[in-house]
Amino acid sequence: MSFSLPPHLEELVLQKVACGQYDSVRQVMEEALHLLEERDRIRVMRRGRLVDEIAKGIYQADNRQLVDRAEVYAALRRKPASANE
Repeated sequence: MSFSLPPHLEELVLQKVACGQYDSVRQVMEEALHLLEERDRIRVMRRGRLVDEIAKGIYQADNRQLVDRAEVYAALRRKPASANE
């Protein structure tokens, strides 16, 4: 397979090889594709968690298991930023 990259990306790949971070252009491209796969898996996982949380909320609303708005905001303020990932 052969392909062309925009000049700024080609330069980035060549810099990675030139500085010794990678042994070859192929190695840079393989790493980039592995990272892309990982990012896609994370997106699917996050989407799944979001769908689960929405379903849980709908179930709770249907069963009148509602929480006061002030309680929700207070809980969100206490929640650490890293828990949002």
